[in-house]
Formats: sequence, C-alpha cells, structure tokens
Amino acid sequence: MAGNVLRVAVDFFGCKLNQAEVESLCVDFVQAGCRLVPSGSSADIHVVNTCTVTHVADRKVRQYLRRIRRANPQSLLVATGCYAERSPREIKSVDNDILVVGNAEKLKLVSLLQQQGYLDSSTNMASICMQDINRTRSLVRIQEGCAGKCSYCVVPAVRPGSLCRNPDEILEEIHSRSQMGYREVVLTGTEIGSYKSAGLDLRGLITLLLEEVKIHRLRLSSLQPQHINEGFLSLWEDNRLCPHLHLPLQSGSQAVLERMRRTYSIRQYLKSLELIKERIKDVAITTDLIVGFPGETGNEFRETLDVCKRSGFARIHVFPYSGRPSTPAIEIGGQVDSAVIKNRETELIEIAIKATRDFLAGFQGRVVPVLWEAKQGDLWSGLTPNYIRVYLKTDSELYNCITNVMLMKQYRDGFLGVEQKQQTPGI
Repeated sequence: MAGNVLRVAVDFFGCKLNQAEVESLCVDFVQAGCRLVPSGSSADIHVVNTCTVTHVADRKVRQYLRRIRRANPQSLLVATGCYAERSPREIKSVDNDILVVGNAEKLKLVSLLQQQGYLDSSTNMASICMQDINRTRSLVRIQEGCAGKCSYCVVPAVRPGSLCRNPDEILEEIHSRSQMGYREVVLTGTEIGSYKSAGLDLRGLITLLLEEVKIHRLRLSSLQPQHINEGFLSLWEDNRLCPHLHLPLQSGSQAVLERMRRTYSIRQYLKSLELIKERIKDVAITTDLIVGFPGETGNEFRETLDVCKRSGFARIHVFPYSGRPSTPAIEIGGQVDSAVIKNRETELIEIAIKATRDFLAGFQGRVVPVLWEAKQGDLWSGLTPNYIRVYLKTDSELYNCITNVMLMKQYRDGFLGVEQKQQTPGI
C-alpha cells in the first residue's frame, strides 16, 4: 500500500471519548497524506474504535466488522478500543486477519501502520481544515481512565487509572482546532471531573481555556454529582460555556446505588440538580439510567420513576442492565428476569419521552443561536448551546455557521425553526 494516496474510513462505537480519539486519528491520517472517506465507502484501510460497555455493544461491533469485511475483502481492517482491549480473541473470531490494536497503542496507530509498511512514512505533514474531518464540533480528550469501583462497569479493566493530559498540550490542541475552523470544542474523557494536572483541577483548566482560547463554544461531557459545587458552577458566568450538563444517575433508588457502588447518594444527586438549575440559566441536564440491575425490586424501580418524573431532565438515556465479565455485579443474587427488564425499560422510555417534550415546551417561541452541522434533504440540522436539536428549511449555506433562529414547534427530537435576521441574545 505504501506510496499510494490511501482511502481511510474511521468509525467508532460508544462514548464521546471514543469519538474524540477518532477525531485525533482522522487528523493524523490526513496529515500522513491519506484521504478520509465516509463509512460504508470503499476504503484501503478501515479503522473501528470499539466499545464493550454492554454485550449489545460487543455484538454490534462484531456485526459491523463482518459487514466491513464483506464489502471490502481486500482492505486492511483495524479494530481498536475497549472491546479490542478486553477480548482480542473475540475480535479475531470475526476474521483472523483483523489487526487488533489495544488502547495503549491506539493514538499511535498511524505511526504503527507506517512502521509496518501500510503507510508511507516519508509524506510531508499536510495542513488541514475542519471540512477534511467533516465535523463542526471538535471533541478534545483531556483525561482517560477510571479508578472507580462501580460493580457493573468493565471500563476500569480496559481503561485503568486516570491519565490526565498536560494543560499546555490541551491548549495547543484547542488552538489548532480553532485555526482549523471549529466553533465548538467539547472537553471529554472517561471521568473529566477527576482531572488534575500541573496544579490544575477541572475548574482551573476551564478557567485557563476561557482566558486563552478564542472559541465560540466550550462544552463539557459527563460529570458526577460530587464534582458539582457553587465555585465550579460560577464558571458559567462566561456564556461561551454551554448550559448543558450530563449527570448520570443510573438509579433513583438509594439501595440500588449502594449495590452499584456509586459514590453519591440520591440526596446528594438531587441537591446537585437543584444547585445547577439555580446557577445556570436555561440549563439542559441529561442523564443515564440502568434498569433491571441485579436485585432491583418493583419498589426500587418505582423510586427511579419518581425521581425522573420530578427532576426535569432534558433527556434520559435508558439502558437495560448488561452483565460484564469479571464485574462484581454478575455475582450478585436476584438477577432480574429479561421480560421484566424489557417492561421496565419500556415504561421508563415513556417517562423519558415526556420529560424531553416538557423540557422543550419551555423554549417554544424563543430566539436562540444555532450551530449548523449538516443538511439532510431540504432541512439543515444544528444545536443550540443547551443541546436542543433545531431543523431549518432555507436556501442559505449554513455549514459551520451560527445564526439566530426562532423555535416554532416541536419536530422529531427538537424544533423546527425560522431564521431571524436581527442579533438577539440567545440561550
């Protein structure tokens, strides 16, 4: 393959950290002289950053790898990420010719392929812009790994410890992304609230970035309730920091949280919600929930329903419990019947749909700024700072533009909007 302009497709499953890593890989491939092509296209090299958080994620990865191999029998197929780290043998069972790269070597993948002769190592570094990567929001990894001991989670086994990047390195990457044309940066990691490097915690890092970086929007990925306090929330006095926080709940039952070995109480969680809403105007709070955790009783599930009904979440992501190898939860007695889990999942999803509709209703008729990402058919699609999806029919070219839009009526997972020419303060 060396010496040719190679077509490379890079895909991911799972979390925003996986997406951030894929973005970095895309930059590396372009700078190495490769041409990125969309998923499903004919490619010389196809890289998949995998997820193993549930057995469903494992199955989807295997199915996807088989589909890629059928469509591109001669291509180099690379599997990396958490599933590749946890069980390379299962990856190889799909196709023994798959190149399996663990998490430790993932971000050195381009150098690895150059060393093995798949890429030309003599190619000059190419300058790139955001159109080369085909994304309008840049995800920047600030931390990876988890030292937590949640009884259901396999992540500490595949991303152990907590490795935090140096603030100067993060600054340099965000400066680079800004120069490429990105208007929004998302700070991501396995547990970004645990960030500590060069004397800075997460609050100190964000303060530094807001002082040093010229970026229109700065967004955070997932946080934990114990990371929330008034000093931290004071950062949102700078309106470049997006009013959107993802705060996983996992269960509304204190007893279940204790079996999960989560490090907060229901009381602490609800207090954090109240404080966030007091300090951040128009904030959207999204969450994750696991249904059917071992031993979950009907009463414990109803406690979860009650918390969801009164918490005002903007979006609730519902996951049925999935036992993971070598996690303590699979040894807990009282495994919940699959049919019961399915019924509870259905009931909770109905609550989640209503929660989103109620949240959106509070913004109907508002004029808000939208960062436009893509056009599908005759509708542009983009996001407000507080993560409301907006759709707009217009002849204007809006890719990577921020414009003001009036939210007219709920549509799909967000709103249909109408362009506003005047500059109006938004969310």
